[in-house]
Amino acid sequence: MVKLTKIYTRGGDGGETSLGDGSRRRKDDVRVAAYGTVDEANSVIGLVRLHTDGDVDRLLSRIQNDLFDLGADLCTPEDGRKAEGALRITDGQVERLETEIDAFNEPLADLTSFILPGGSPAAAYLHLARTVARRAERDTIELSRTETVNPAAVKYLNRLSDLLFVLSRHCNDGGKADVLWVPGANRP
Repeated sequence: MVKLTKIYTRGGDGGETSLGDGSRRRKDDVRVAAYGTVDEANSVIGLVRLHTDGDVDRLLSRIQNDLFDLGADLCTPEDGRKAEGALRITDGQVERLETEIDAFNEPLADLTSFILPGGSPAAAYLHLARTVARRAERDTIELSRTETVNPAAVKYLNRLSDLLFVLSRHCNDGGKADVLWVPGANRP
């Protein structure tokens, strides 16, 4: 278990931070950016939860914990000193997201247009979380160009953004309050 006795260490004052294996990286390193963006997505999901309850809130609570697992995965290089036994996202976590996507998407009406972020507060924040999750996915894919990355981590982020989209529709009265894009609506 994690035990934090001191919040500031001054270890990052020179622009570096420690990874999960104890190695040091610049704070603008692509690995640090990837798990930092995962943390940002988690924070936005915390905002979403201010506007949810019941099954959606329980689901988002579990996802927040998964995102800490994902951050731990990304901050520990697969070929690092402590790679063996490191916490990694699993295919089972990805499959669970797929099951949840299917369950929440099934009652929704088919889409006839793209959806603009908005509607209820929960839906608007879910769209924000979705876009941050997509950025985390892009950052993680960028990292995978130069370093080994757990393939399940990329899949998890891809499915997460899909789930957040479906949940936004669910929170917009089952899609009835979705804000639809009207192509060219404001052209003179």
